[in-house]
Amino acid sequence: MNNKSMEIIREGRRHRRRRWIIVTGLLTVLMFILCSAMLLLGNTIYPIKDVVLVLTGEQIKGASFAINTIRLPRMLAGLFAGIAFGIGGNTFQTMLRNPLANPNVIGITTGSSAAAVYCIVILHTSDTIVSIASVVAGLATVLFIYLFSKGKSFSVGRLILVGIGAQAMLNAMVSYLLLVGDQQDIPAALRWLSGSLNGSQMEELPPLVIAVLVLVPMIIMLGKQLSILELGEQSATSLGVNTDMTRILLILGSVCIIALATATTGPIAFVAFLSGPIAKRLVGVGFSNVIPAGLVGANLVLASDLIGQFAFNVRYPVGIITGIIGAPYLIYLLIRMNRKGEL
Repeated sequence: MNNKSMEIIREGRRHRRRRWIIVTGLLTVLMFILCSAMLLLGNTIYPIKDVVLVLTGEQIKGASFAINTIRLPRMLAGLFAGIAFGIGGNTFQTMLRNPLANPNVIGITTGSSAAAVYCIVILHTSDTIVSIASVVAGLATVLFIYLFSKGKSFSVGRLILVGIGAQAMLNAMVSYLLLVGDQQDIPAALRWLSGSLNGSQMEELPPLVIAVLVLVPMIIMLGKQLSILELGEQSATSLGVNTDMTRILLILGSVCIIALATATTGPIAFVAFLSGPIAKRLVGVGFSNVIPAGLVGANLVLASDLIGQFAFNVRYPVGIITGIIGAPYLIYLLIRMNRKGEL
């Protein structure tokens, strides 16, 4: 390969790196703007100065309660849940080389939801028990799907089919629980199932925040191996990647953050499904889009919550808005994959 060709390759890499840095920077700026809007806007619009003073510990009548008790927990729940859904969904889609292979479609979030609804309408347990049950059920669901799809060798198509079947079964279970459960508990279960930041409390957030701060760096560190897995099983093995161990670490890390996000906010629709493809379109190829996918997820959740709160006469949960955004994209994706013969 001559010097001119090498220079073209290096220039292309520099261009892709610049694009990655610019897009990631812009997504970060947008995230901070949306976080600020979550703290500033409400029934009363507080000036930036008052918000800063409250966040630094000063007591301001009215503002301190509204910001510390209502707006800050809501913003943090949306921020960390969005990051978790975005990175978790992108990890599954990249690792399994299929945009349909995300936690919403293959039943992982539905497993968490079924356990949470059972605890709410049948056992009448505390929010803490609901959160623990949803995390355990999410892990159990992914283990069930993985074991039943493995066979003699790992198959992405088999995993997706098993996951879709598991999702259908778990959705039927959720419907049955809503029918037989105590009527006074049904509204709480439905609010949880819709995916909502309403009623978020600071004491509920530490498990999700800690999981994101611990597991997301692990997933980022495995970003190179994740990109190699996208090339296929044989290619990854020939390049020296321990595919089984890498896949197990990525699955466990992703499922944990997704299950904890689901336990905190409910299954916010389509965030895990949309974040990866949007991030990939924005940053292009050549560099890991784990971080951009997390930022896209956070921006989707925060922006959708603001739209749900202030764009209509009635306030809608964030999951309703993300569902309206995501459903047309799912239909478009299915049509495109069908035309390419991928279904």
